[in-house]
Amino acid sequence: MTPANPANDARVVIIGAGIVGCSLADELTARGWTDVTVLDQGPLPAPGGSTSHAPGLVFQTSPSKTLTAFARYTVEKFSALQADGRSCFNPVGGLELATTPERWADLHRKAGWAASWGVRGELISPRRCKELWPLLDTSMILGGFHTPDDGLARAVLAARAQTARAHRRGARFLDRHTVTGIEQADGRVTGVITDRGTFPATHVVSAAGFWGPVIGRMAGVDVPLLPLAHQYAKTKPLPELAGANDSRTEASKPILRFQDRDLYFREHTDRIGIGSYAHRPLPVDPFTVLPYDQARARNMDMPSSFPFTAEDWAPSWEDARRLMPALRHTDIEEGFNGVFSFTPDGMPLLGESDTLSGFWLAEAVWVTHSAGVAKAVAEWMVDGHAKTDLHECDLHRFEEAQRSPAYVHDRGSQQFIEVYDVIHPLQPMEQPRPLRVSPFHTRQQELGAHFLEGGGWERPHWFDANAHLVTDTPQRDPWSARHWSPIAAAEAKATRERVALYDMTPLRRLEVTGPGALAFLQRMTTNNLAKKPGAVTYTLLLDHKGGIRSDLTVARLAPDRFQVGANSPADLAWLQRHAPADVHLRDITSGTCCIGVWGPLARDLVQPLTRDDFSHEAFGYFRAKDTYLGHVPVTALRLSYVGELGWELYTTADLGLRLWDTLWEAGAPHGVIAAGRSAFNSLRLEKGYRSWGHDMTEEHTPYEAGLGFAVRMDRGDFLGRTALEQLPPPQRKLTPLLLDDPAAVVLGKEPVLVDGAPAGHVTSAAYGHTLGRCVAYAWLPAHLTTGTGVHIEYFGEKLPATVAEEPLFDPKMTRIRR
Repeated sequence: MTPANPANDARVVIIGAGIVGCSLADELTARGWTDVTVLDQGPLPAPGGSTSHAPGLVFQTSPSKTLTAFARYTVEKFSALQADGRSCFNPVGGLELATTPERWADLHRKAGWAASWGVRGELISPRRCKELWPLLDTSMILGGFHTPDDGLARAVLAARAQTARAHRRGARFLDRHTVTGIEQADGRVTGVITDRGTFPATHVVSAAGFWGPVIGRMAGVDVPLLPLAHQYAKTKPLPELAGANDSRTEASKPILRFQDRDLYFREHTDRIGIGSYAHRPLPVDPFTVLPYDQARARNMDMPSSFPFTAEDWAPSWEDARRLMPALRHTDIEEGFNGVFSFTPDGMPLLGESDTLSGFWLAEAVWVTHSAGVAKAVAEWMVDGHAKTDLHECDLHRFEEAQRSPAYVHDRGSQQFIEVYDVIHPLQPMEQPRPLRVSPFHTRQQELGAHFLEGGGWERPHWFDANAHLVTDTPQRDPWSARHWSPIAAAEAKATRERVALYDMTPLRRLEVTGPGALAFLQRMTTNNLAKKPGAVTYTLLLDHKGGIRSDLTVARLAPDRFQVGANSPADLAWLQRHAPADVHLRDITSGTCCIGVWGPLARDLVQPLTRDDFSHEAFGYFRAKDTYLGHVPVTALRLSYVGELGWELYTTADLGLRLWDTLWEAGAPHGVIAAGRSAFNSLRLEKGYRSWGHDMTEEHTPYEAGLGFAVRMDRGDFLGRTALEQLPPPQRKLTPLLLDDPAAVVLGKEPVLVDGAPAGHVTSAAYGHTLGRCVAYAWLPAHLTTGTGVHIEYFGEKLPATVAEEPLFDPKMTRIRR
């Protein structure tokens, strides 16, 4: 999006006065947007949403760097806030327990995340766990992960403190206002209708929590979240806690997670609060949740507090008593089922709608991340971009097939079930599958494909048909061996030596047409696209601060027709937001398919199928051509993301199976195989090809990411150019590493130690079967030179690695350009 209204033109209405809405009002008014109105249907300061009953646990460490950044800011901000003379954050620390070997290993992995993202933490012994929590039965415990800067957010107090600050700057907070509609005109929001009047607005933010889908429907905007009830109970007073805490501090022991049994604990003065994710999912229809007064009339504490279901609680209570024997002498005094939001991938929903300008979402946000989310959304609204990478939270990230009510229900429920599970980075969802399949799916099944999933697509990672090609492969540790097979090594070898077919159908394809198409793409991207039809160009989408929003491959197929290889639905939304009337964009992914034909024998396979000349002289690298292969019309792009000769071959979905069979039959004399994503990732890392969203994001500039070659400053203006001109020399860079031990493997997100101290983290990693070493790319200080020794911390073990020079494989590109 473009930078938003100046402060004197921006009129903001925030729907929801929970912790997110109050935090956002504070952040916006601090940036000079003072015409801010916050509306809520309930009474202030506790209007009855999830904030009003949240236990306030803030564990900062997450596999997501973005969520960790949000939580860190929440701790920082709330620690500096007070209400009624009390701090809005109690820094009691956090403690996670391991009672199984698998969880103990996972805590080592979590300690790695903490080091990568800059969170203080240490792995501790059972004895130290008991020192921190004397009620524990240490005979069950293998160890713990202690994070001293975590703690308890006093959410209602934090909301009050931020309300007071925002009010002093000019914001107003109105309770007992029920939103009944969203006014709009010419595709832009104009106001919010309530039962007590209409409030004009240039920006409306839905921070309504689990009521988000209700507000979204009023605006005609899809809000893919599922409210679920979650059990929380408090014990009767415990003699063991008598005098340990006063009523103002409430707690002194770390917040505690017993994730092997889906439980967490915190003190409430002389009682213990216990939350459970162990029960069955309890979905709640947000359209049937009672208003505040009706809920109170039915003896409910608040709309978000449902009656306690004792039958669901019983197993968790027994697990809690086993962990803390003192609980065997007491009982539960009170409990409730509190409602909060889950999305299909467990991440928040943030950003401006692509169908209604000025309508924003700040939904599916827990107290843990509330202040961080508010800061990012305020930056986004005021400056046109956030300082934190938000691609994992972008409301446009879901595919259309992932937005159905059934999908949101199934995946939201599963996110609840898995909230404390040990999740492998390649672990696919179980349902609903298969959802999206390429036209080649049947043939892949016949070849024994092992499918993982991404974006709803079934993606083959290796094929049992290639098992006979396996030779000696280094043994892997149990974690890195999950969702992997030594067959991948054989497939990589066959690609380097012969030829392989790769299903690239899930690669997003956009069609950009119209008389203004070239000028539009020139303005939106960094490279020069003003080339003759038949040219293919690698280029970047930047935001206004010069951060990489995405990387694109653009083929000019005709003077006013381009095919764009993109990364996510958010790319289409971004381009549509900026497109003029004489440019037309559409996503053609579902109606088309793609096969990558790569390897030194690729030309031997393809040339006999066509009358066109596929020689290097006639069909050079980064060129495109419409042709026929056998009976199939294809668009052929001379590209290779595995570092070998070959083409991406596109056709319509109805002809996809015929294309596969044509290539398979023609390739038989050349020893063609089908190869999967596991081999693909290995080969692309050997060539140093970046993966957006993993290796670089909006937080990184082209020069830091090693993509300066895709920026042409010698042509006209483009979005982000001004910011690039003002950048200082890079202080960090995306750096290739080779692990020293030929058998060692890492998977990504591990901390990289320089001189024994964390200095960066791994982005992408895979075993380089051609090189005989694991390749890991990492963000590291720019001054590190080739040959510098570092260590990568993997499950607590420090693996030696060496800074390498890229490209690691075929630096002169002779294999691709032949």
